[in-house]
Amino acid sequence: MFAEERQQLIVGLIYASGRASVTDLAERFSITTETIRRDLAALEASGSVRRVHGGAVSPDRFSTTEESILERTVQRQPEKTRIAEAALALIPQGLTGSILIDAGSTTEALAELLSARAAGAAAQGTVAASGSDAELVVITHSLPIASRLSGGPGIALHLLGGKVRGLTQAAVGQSTVEAARRIRPDIAFIGTNGIHAAFGLSTPDPEEAAVKAAFVQSARRIVVLADSSKLDAETLVQFASLKDLDTVITDSQPSRELADALAEAGVEVVVA
Repeated sequence: MFAEERQQLIVGLIYASGRASVTDLAERFSITTETIRRDLAALEASGSVRRVHGGAVSPDRFSTTEESILERTVQRQPEKTRIAEAALALIPQGLTGSILIDAGSTTEALAELLSARAAGAAAQGTVAASGSDAELVVITHSLPIASRLSGGPGIALHLLGGKVRGLTQAAVGQSTVEAARRIRPDIAFIGTNGIHAAFGLSTPDPEEAAVKAAFVQSARRIVVLADSSKLDAETLVQFASLKDLDTVITDSQPSRELADALAEAGVEVVVA
């Protein structure tokens, strides 16, 4: 294969997944990592990719890049639905106790499935009465998620307040952080903009990061929902290390580097 042909394929792979690592590309094309680095250097010089530690990303992928929740909701829907279904399986039917659902498009898909399951249980007459101790307590700071779950049978919804950030439609700020620190949910389902072997979990906005960090520190079990476009990605502000996590649910196998780091940290990886 000529270098130009290989480089075109590399660009296609990076644009399809958002990122590619040097080691994965070297294995895919059965060439040395040094050759791949020369390819990436040439592609960066032409403006086709942007090199980062361990690989390359698409040129428009910067640490502060963030799409609105409305834009993200319509992207990668089949993958996010599979991830949400795997997450829902961690909430047994009829479970009491408490869960926290972080803001995000994949976590919103989980909320939608949870609401549908609760409605189905109500239709069968197996749901707890409103206000009873058998209700599942669901805590969130996301307006779209609260809207999906509000009034749902068998669900006691708790909405954390604060300043609403328009881009994500989620409450942020000191009051939200303080409220998060005063709770201890059984499971927290956390969204992220990036999950990286060295940098951990990150998000572009400092206020969002502060809330997510409080959630991670508060919950008994941390389950991260991250589609494959978030794998190996780094954004501006770290809010958790891999050692803070219990489970990561994604839609494809992580790169070798990330998989090794997750295994070392004792994190269970579920591929939906």
